[in-house]
Amino acid sequence: MTTKPKRRPRILTVLKTRALSPHMVRVTFAGPELQGFPANHEGANCKLVLPREGETKEEFYAYFAPDAPNEKIHPVRTYTVRAFRPAELELDIDFVVHGDEGPATRWAQCAVTGSFLGFFGPSQPKITNYYADWYLIAADLSAMPIAEATLEAMPLDAQGVAVFEVPSKEDIREVTAPQGIEITWLVQEDPHVASSAQLEFVKSLNWRQGVLQTCIAGESSVIRSLRDYLHNERAVPRKDTYISGYWKIGLVEDEHQKMKRAEAA
Repeated sequence: MTTKPKRRPRILTVLKTRALSPHMVRVTFAGPELQGFPANHEGANCKLVLPREGETKEEFYAYFAPDAPNEKIHPVRTYTVRAFRPAELELDIDFVVHGDEGPATRWAQCAVTGSFLGFFGPSQPKITNYYADWYLIAADLSAMPIAEATLEAMPLDAQGVAVFEVPSKEDIREVTAPQGIEITWLVQEDPHVASSAQLEFVKSLNWRQGVLQTCIAGESSVIRSLRDYLHNERAVPRKDTYISGYWKIGLVEDEHQKMKRAEAA
C-alpha cells in the first residue's frame, strides 16, 4: 500500500483564476499559509495534493493528522511555481487544460475563489546562473511556466531563441523576454501525437558561436530527440543544459515518474 506524505502540506486557498489562453489557466493562491514561502523560486517544481470531489477543507486537513490512516487517497501531481509576490502573499500556478483528462485539469477548470489544495515544496530553481553567449528555450504548454520564468530572469541583454509548441493559434500570447530573444510559435493541434516540429526547428537554426545555455522541457519523446541532438550531435556540455521530460503521451504522471526513475538508474 502506498503511504501518504509524512508531513502536512501547506493548504492553499484560491484567490482568483484567469484564462491565459484556451488551454491554459492561471490559478492565484493567497493567504497566511504562504508566510515563509521562499522568494525567487519561479520555475521550481512543487507537488500539488488534490482534494477529492466534495471533500471539505476540514476533512482534507484531517487526513494529514498524525493519527490519521496511513494511506494515500489523494492524487499528487508535479507543477511549476510561476510567480510568488511576497508583499501580497500571492502565488501563481499555471495549469494546462484539455477537457477533463486528469485530476489536476478537472480541479483547475472547476476552481473558484475559496477552492483549496495541498502544496509541498518548492524545490530549488532549475537555473540560477545566466552566463551564456546565447540561449535556447523550448517548451510545450506543460513547460511554459518554467520557460517564461527563465526568460524573465535572464539578463536584459541576453541573446538567443525561444520556440513554443501549442495546440492552437489562440494559445499564442505575449510573453515577457529580453529584446534579443527571437520567439517562434509552432502549432501542433493534437498534443497526443508525437511531434518532431521542435527538433526540426532547432536543427534549422543558424548555430551561433560561444557558450549555449538551454532551458528545454515538455513531452518525453520530444525531449529525448532534442537531448540527443544537443548532446551528441552539437556536443553541448551537459552542465550548460537544463532539459527535462515533464510528461509522456499515454502515461499518467505516476507511470511517467516511474519511467524516469528507471531511465536514470
